[in-house]
Amino acid sequence: MNIPIVPLVVATALFMETMDSSLLATALPAIARDLGVEPISLKLAITSYLVSLAIFIPISGWIADRVGARTTFRAALAVFMASSIGCATSTSLDGFVAWRFVQGMGGALMVPVGRLVLVRAIPKGELVRAMSFLTMPSLLAPVTGPPLAGFLVTYADWRWIFLVNIPVALLGIILATIYFTDEKPERVPLDVKGFALTTIALPGLVLGAALAGRHVAPPAVAAACFAIGLTGAYLYVHHARRTARPLLDIRLFSLPTFNAGVAGGTMFRMGIGASAFLIPLMLQLGFGLDAMTSGLITFTGAIGALIMKSLAPGLLRRFGFRQILIWNGLLASAALAATALFTPQTPHLLISAVLLGMGLLRSLQFTSLNAITYADVPQENTAAATSLASVSQQVSLSLGVAIAAVVLEGSAALGGRLSPDAADFSMALLTIAAISTLAVVWMVRLRQDAGQNMSGQARAMDEAP
Repeated sequence: MNIPIVPLVVATALFMETMDSSLLATALPAIARDLGVEPISLKLAITSYLVSLAIFIPISGWIADRVGARTTFRAALAVFMASSIGCATSTSLDGFVAWRFVQGMGGALMVPVGRLVLVRAIPKGELVRAMSFLTMPSLLAPVTGPPLAGFLVTYADWRWIFLVNIPVALLGIILATIYFTDEKPERVPLDVKGFALTTIALPGLVLGAALAGRHVAPPAVAAACFAIGLTGAYLYVHHARRTARPLLDIRLFSLPTFNAGVAGGTMFRMGIGASAFLIPLMLQLGFGLDAMTSGLITFTGAIGALIMKSLAPGLLRRFGFRQILIWNGLLASAALAATALFTPQTPHLLISAVLLGMGLLRSLQFTSLNAITYADVPQENTAAATSLASVSQQVSLSLGVAIAAVVLEGSAALGGRLSPDAADFSMALLTIAAISTLAVVWMVRLRQDAGQNMSGQARAMDEAP
């Protein structure tokens, strides 16, 4: 294996997954109209995908070691492609949500296993350069995704946003067949009990939040799901403390830097991640813009993230992780709160400028969080830390979307409206901005020199939200 072939093969999976989420956010209102449901109900399509990721990411490495990384990667791409076709042909909300869950199964395997192949194949001295090849294509997806989705929804059909995955998946399968191998390292036993408990806990918590609201399920159902999730989480914590090799090693939270990166990062991602769900809906449902115009406005945030990618390492070297995580986190949350001030009369250029700035700040924060998470993790615990961090990221995004939708629906209900208006979106945006601000509680506890050994390596860190 060589550079840049291996990271570019992995990048096909990361690009496809990122493009898929970018396209979906812009197309939600059009999908809702076609399926005959309220747009807010489609939060289930987002959360079902993220719940699937949270369930299957922890066992992705175990599966790759059992059947081989190449076989797992190709199978994951095939599942993602097949489920994309299923989404495109769905005619009901239930079918659409079910196919999104299957799509999450493919996503849970293809990106983590691809990164596992990369880390095992590339010498450490070349890993930074390899990561740059991997992340650059994925950063192009949020830039091109919203305008492409707007074009497809406006001039073709929303179903095409899923069909564009087919050629990318086929390319990845062909390249993996040529350049990957099926190396199988020493097998580690699967923590079956831990997997069973996380399968109860994570979906229960996320679905409990997602089902709350007027458009999905009775409050008793949402409460029951949440209670089941809490019970599963309690039982898992009890299990993990007494198991030598738990599926998700919660003992890593004793490391201050890991705790800040994951626990604090969860609060930040809950707020910032939900904005990708709320802002396209606000522009289309609250302001009455078409999908094309909405996509052309929101893609500026991705431009900001792309610009920051080259600036982040220098900023971290100059100011250090603690200062960046505190002050940049507060600025990013303030920028998110500023979007609550938008009205249908706000100039589109001003909205784009604010989203550009928010993209810059968000990108720097994600890069810093991803780096600080591994600053003090021993080499032998890297795989366990990666699994726990990945699951936390996906669960935080799920909860953020669910909370934002509940606030949006609740605000509309209090105003006697069946559908949310611009004021309801403002309330939801202010709520998630407040949640994002809470991350500072973890950041102020860091030492001044926290992550000093990583600050020169931030360019190698992924920007996954």
